[in-house]
Amino acid sequence: MHLLLIVGLLGLVWAARTAAHALILRGLRAPRVAAQVNPLDLGYQAQAVNLPGPNGKTLFAWFIAAPGATKAPVVLVMHGWGANASMMLSSAAPLSSAGFAVLLLDARCHGASGDEAFTSLPRFAEDIEAGLDWLALAPQVDATRMAVIGHSVGAGAALLSATRRADIRAVISISAFAHPYEVMRRFLASHHIPYFAVGWYVLRHVQNVIGARFDAIAPLRSITRVRCPVLLVHGKDDDLVPFDDARRLMAAGIAGQVQLLAVAGRHDPIEALQAEQQQLVEFLQCQLATPR
Repeated sequence: MHLLLIVGLLGLVWAARTAAHALILRGLRAPRVAAQVNPLDLGYQAQAVNLPGPNGKTLFAWFIAAPGATKAPVVLVMHGWGANASMMLSSAAPLSSAGFAVLLLDARCHGASGDEAFTSLPRFAEDIEAGLDWLALAPQVDATRMAVIGHSVGAGAALLSATRRADIRAVISISAFAHPYEVMRRFLASHHIPYFAVGWYVLRHVQNVIGARFDAIAPLRSITRVRCPVLLVHGKDDDLVPFDDARRLMAAGIAGQVQLLAVAGRHDPIEALQAEQQQLVEFLQCQLATPR
């Protein structure tokens, strides 16, 4: 009788854990949103690219060569969670006008890129690095002058990539959060999930699933280890990632290497990209002015 009870309890625990794992995987799958517009619709001489990504997956991107240049500096643009490359198209005009080539990339599980069981900040970083590897071989690109613009999770991923890639000359981080643990705690609270009863297990299991500890991938850690100048751009009225996160990142960054640009608006990258075009372009021009 006792043995049957123990077996039954173990079965319930296993079933509960399996169900929790399935729910966590579901939560780590961003909603896939189809592109509503593409660079061709806006008159750009753009090339649709399917480039090799991690785990044998294919990444979709739009490549816009710099006008009249054969070996131009290039900016890789990475969207945020649940978005796609088309939502970052407002960055293309000022960058192209300033003489940069542009790669607008869809992360795995987003846009037209390949699917995975889940996505995460480390996987966004892997996708950025796959894009940089492709750019390094592109004949229209000067591989010694590459920069990354990222939004939200894409910004955290850009900072993480800049800790391990010497070929990233500059990062523009738009609306980056300071620490994924805090993001997850806010998410649990918004869904009225008690931390001490359930939340602690969820956060622990998420780290096991993505294969990385939150502390290891947190922008607060990355900003202390990046190998290039960083411009933090953050909306003063951001309702998803508090502006204080940007202040903390600035304070943690290497003196003289990190700048903070406070902009009007909330979390939407389009607001920052449209309102502060000149400052963003000037920052990139300064960092990518000369070949390495």
